[in-house]
Formats: sequence, C-alpha cells, structure tokens
Amino acid sequence: MFEKDKLLTESGSFVVGCNYWASHAGTAMWFDWNAAVVEKDLKALSKAGLQIIRVFPLWPDFQPVSLLRGYSGKPVEFRFGEEPLPEDAAGKAGISKEAMAHFAEFTKIAERNGLQLVVSLLTGWMSGRLFVPPALEGRNVFTDPLAVMWELKFVEYFVKQFKDCPVIAAWDLGNECNCMADVPNRESAWTWTACIVNAIRAVDSGKPIMSGMHGLWPNGKWTAQDQGELTDMLTTHPYPVFTPYCAQDPLNTIRPSLHATAESRLYADIGEKPCIAEEFGTLGPMVADEKITADYTRINLFSLWAHDCHGLLWWCANEQTDLPHAPYDWNMTERELGLLNLNGSPKPVLAELGQFRSFLEKFPFKRLPVHIQEACCIISDMDDQWGVAYSSFILAKQAGFDIQFNYEGQPLKDSPMYLLPCISGHTVTKRRRWLELLDRTRKGATLYISHADGFLSQFEEVTGVKIITREFRTGPVDVSLDKLKGSPVMPMGGPVKLQLAPTRADVLGTEPDNNPVLTCAKYGKGKVYFLTFPLELELANHPGVFHTKNAYPYWLIYKQISQEAVSQRTVLKAQPQVGITEHPMGESKRIIVVINYSPDRIDGDFTIAPGWRLRDLLYGGQPRLKNSSVVVPLNANDAAVFTVKKIKSKGKWFKNPGKKA
Repeated sequence: MFEKDKLLTESGSFVVGCNYWASHAGTAMWFDWNAAVVEKDLKALSKAGLQIIRVFPLWPDFQPVSLLRGYSGKPVEFRFGEEPLPEDAAGKAGISKEAMAHFAEFTKIAERNGLQLVVSLLTGWMSGRLFVPPALEGRNVFTDPLAVMWELKFVEYFVKQFKDCPVIAAWDLGNECNCMADVPNRESAWTWTACIVNAIRAVDSGKPIMSGMHGLWPNGKWTAQDQGELTDMLTTHPYPVFTPYCAQDPLNTIRPSLHATAESRLYADIGEKPCIAEEFGTLGPMVADEKITADYTRINLFSLWAHDCHGLLWWCANEQTDLPHAPYDWNMTERELGLLNLNGSPKPVLAELGQFRSFLEKFPFKRLPVHIQEACCIISDMDDQWGVAYSSFILAKQAGFDIQFNYEGQPLKDSPMYLLPCISGHTVTKRRRWLELLDRTRKGATLYISHADGFLSQFEEVTGVKIITREFRTGPVDVSLDKLKGSPVMPMGGPVKLQLAPTRADVLGTEPDNNPVLTCAKYGKGKVYFLTFPLELELANHPGVFHTKNAYPYWLIYKQISQEAVSQRTVLKAQPQVGITEHPMGESKRIIVVINYSPDRIDGDFTIAPGWRLRDLLYGGQPRLKNSSVVVPLNANDAAVFTVKKIKSKGKWFKNPGKKA
C-alpha cells in the first residue's frame, strides 16, 4: 500500500501491529531463547493481519558488562562476569555475541512471516522494572558519563550490525527511556536525546528514528518540542488508567475513545513531527471485557487513521500470567494484556486489528489526505495543559469541527479560528504573540477566550466588556445561554467571578444576577467570544459530562463560536457523539470519515452542502435520504467512510453505494 521507506512517516499512512515479547519467556526471551516458540508467535500475528511489531533488545542481555573493583572500591576492569571482554569490536562495545545472534535469527523469522520491525534500542525500562547492565547499576543513565559512554557504544554497534536488515522499518530510542532516571532539567534531557540520535544517524541515516517516550508535555523536562526537534517521529502510549481524566467514563464512550487521538495530535502539532500510538491497550479485564475492548480498539483505529496519527501498536502480543520473574511477579496489570491467549487462540481484539488492516488494503486511494482543521487551540503556560487540550479537542469534535494545537511559545499557525482556553496567571502569552493574535482577529479570524484566573492586556478593547470588579466564587451557578439555539440552563463553575459591564459586546449568556458570562464582540473584521468560566478544565474534572443522556450540551458553546469557521465544510453533522473529518482531494472531491464514539447504534444525520453530492460508500451501512438530510447508519463504536463530489450535471444523488468493507 505504501512505499517501504515511508511505511511509518508518510502523511496519510497507517500501520497496524503490536509490541512483542515471546510467549514463553516475556522479558527473559533473549537468554531463554526458543526460536520455535517465536516462529509460532509471529506466524499467528502475521496470519491475523498485523504488519509491524515493536521488539526490545533488553539492555543488560545485550550489553552484560560488569565493573570489577579493587582496593577501596577502585574500578579495575570491565568484564562479562568473570570473563575478560573479547578484544574485538563486540568486546569493545561490551556486546554479547550470543544475544546478537538471537536477534539476527529473530529478524529472519520476522522476514519469513512478512513482518516489519520497530527496534527499541535502549530498553532499560519495561513494565515497571529497571533493566541496566551490572556495571551501570546505581548510576544516572542520562547524566553519568560512564553510563552514556556505554550507551553510545551499544547503540553504535547494534545499529551498525543491523542497518541493512530489510525488515527493520525504524529505530526507537528505547522503551519509555524517560522512566529510567530523573533528569535535573530540560537541557539534560535534550542533550541525552541528541547524543543517542546522533549515534544512530552516524551509522544509519536512512531509517526514521522514533522517540519511544511517553508523558511529554510542553513545559516539562521531556517535551514534545525537543523530541520533535531531534527525532523523526513522536510516540504516545495512551493508556486511559495512567493518563489524567481519561478513565472517568466507560471505555467505549467518547472521552476515553478520543484519548489516543487527542494526545497524539497534541504531540504531533506541538512537536511538529508525525506521531504514532506506539503502545495501545486497556490494561486488561479489570477495565473492560473482551467485546468492549474490541469495540474500543475498532473506534480508535478509525479515529487515529482519520486524524493522521500514523498507526496503532497493541500492547502486547501475548499473555504473561504464567511468568514467575519480575516485573510480572510484581505487577498484576502486566499479565493479561495479550492479543493471544495462553493456548495461542486469538482474542476478539486481534480480529479487529486484522479487519482494519484488510480495510486499508482495499482502500482505493494511496493515502488518506490530511483532514481540514478549522481552529488553532493555543496552549499557554499553565499547570494543567493536558486537561485543557483534551477537553477542547472533545468539545470541538462534538460541535463538528477539528482543531490543531499551538504552544504559546511557538509561531502562530494560520487558522480562521483561535481558541485560548482557560487563561490563568499573569503570563498567558507573550506580548508579541498576543499582538499577532489580535492582528489575525482584526483581519477576520474568530477568537474564543475562556477565563480561569488570568490577565489580558487591552481587555476591554478586545472583548467589548469592562470588568467592574472581581471576587472568588463560592460554588457553581446556573448559566442561561438564551441566544444559543437548543441550550438549556447549565451549571458552570470556576474560581473567579468577573462582574462585567458590556461596552459594545452582545451578551449571549448570563448568570442568575444577570451578570454576563458569554459575550461576543466585533474586532475589526473578526469576532471575539469571551466566556467567564474555565469550561474546559471544569469538564475535564467531572465524569459523565460528555456522554450521558442527561449531560448538559456544553458543546453548543463551541458550535456557536465555530459558525463562520465551518462554512467551508461540505458535510455537517447533528449528533454530538458522532465525529466527522473531511479530507480534500483537490477542489471537487472529498473523503468523509464519520465515527460513532458511543456504544449505541446511531442513525447519523448529515447535511450535504449545496452543489455537492454523496457518491461512493467505502465503509459502513447504506445511506438513505430523509427530507433534506442524508442518514448514515452507524453501528456502536464504528464508522462510515464515503466520498462527496461537486455536482457537474443532473444525476443521482448517490452513486455506487458499495458494501461494508
């Protein structure tokens, strides 16, 4: 489907695979090597339709150097246990030839089974246990010169041996390397990453280098910006239980179902590199049963694909319940995560992966064009950047538009609409960025601001309202949004009450004392919406607010602010649990992906813009006409994919309906 060298990195590409430890041994697979078991495992994964697996040369198995000491603990010599290091290239790098031979055999097995590999080089962290060579125990692997020296020796030797291996699609820095030790500052993380990346590129400049990190936030020590600057591809490990706010609702509802997509898009947009969901899973039967797990995976496959997130790799290939060694002896969440049961039989989730791979193989276009994004969500320097970004992404999907992320410290992206959610503190954005944002608004963009407890210069000039006074709130209040079609009275909470007086803004919503809470003012050719509550943070902290039948429609605020921005869409949707992306193919054709992010069957209600017609059904149920709308049946946690085309002459409204893939 895609050129081999662009399997992972080409925009619109998507791979389906898993992470792999041998079924008989887990992390012990390299010294307890069993080629027959590995052959059986990989054959089953390949037969099911997987195309790529991520594999881990466990660091102390491949570089088992010990440091022997003499008088007063003075270092004397590095050895393999009691054996002197061989006086050859492998010995100088501290590399086990036996482990390398096992890995070479592994690549041959993968090749026989048509599988590509992502190789996580420095696997020193795995499933809650630290694995380092004996000589480096107790040392900081990021800042200790001795540790970094051996790391560079390992990486250089390993990559040199396998750089021409036809099944290796990419190098990964390692598995969640930022869990191996603390770093004192961001500069240390950048320097270590640059050292490892440069060591790889010095030997193999052809293959992409993946980050392998998780937990990258714009203002941390390990950031998406730095990883994006240094590597070719970013990675998310989006487990709902481990990520704030994601496990509050049932797994097969909209909030958890958008987790992987929202986090991957945040990384890709801020890191300015492609991103893949490199580890994906539920953490086993204590979270959801096998059917729900399969449904959750299906919806994430379509969602990640539609939003140009480059693949999904399940964690993990095999069950590990019978393994007695650590980390499996320690950690119950690491035992029941496999695609294959202990007896080798497949779980339903494996079938979903295979079916999606089959859909991609039959997809009539080489790649899925990048989707339209009407809004730029600016993430400022605040304490909870993820909570704000996550809720903004979900609200936009419910309202029917798509966003890209922009960190405050980065150049402002072109967009017809800008979101500045939950402003807080005295340094919301730099003066030059603020003036640039106002200039874009003055020229016609829409600007939306929600307020937590922040300060903006030129406030009245920009918003059209004047602050009379401010005070702390004692609790949530009922807000009336009378001018928003279909909006009931809804409770909202926040830390600060701003007493406002409109000077030129229209009031769209008020609290019980008639104090304005949502306003809209013209600003040059554009508009500025101001909401006095930190809506996004409030929703992030409350279960059920996005999916339950009695949930308040907070998304109507986002629908209101996006009216001008979505005017270029060819397909508009009605239901908040349905997401939609548009993928232009020139001026006269678009691919439309609609996704049901709910566990209920929905008749998706869509309006096609004048001058356009629905043409080819590529996946999903048969559409039908209903008055001026098109109804597309959407199964629970499923999708539909079709094309729309500009009308050139009179004809049928729908052509060549096709069948569900």
